[in-house]
Amino acid sequence: MQKSLFIPLKTEYFEAFESGKKTVELRALNDRWNLKVCRIGRSVLLSKGYGKHHRLKGYVGHAEIVRGCELELNEREAVKECYGNDALNIVRIRIDGLQPVETA
Repeated sequence: MQKSLFIPLKTEYFEAFESGKKTVELRALNDRWNLKVCRIGRSVLLSKGYGKHHRLKGYVGHAEIVRGCELELNEREAVKECYGNDALNIVRIRIDGLQPVETA
């Protein structure tokens, strides 16, 4: 069985997923972030930073490659903020079924 796709997030983005305001993660297309790695149905572990206490589990509901400049305005601005421009290919990953992970 393949390991869960681990996605560390800044606090603001983790909290947006946690509240349901955010359902899509955007990552620059590369060897780590591509459609093979982000295959539909793969389990996902979202983490607030790299700690082990604030985590959500879910699965990839949809994934596609899009040009950053073709994203909706709010997503395009997020790509520019993170990567410096929107002229690159982006893996747009929808994460479904999010639930808190119980920590001991």
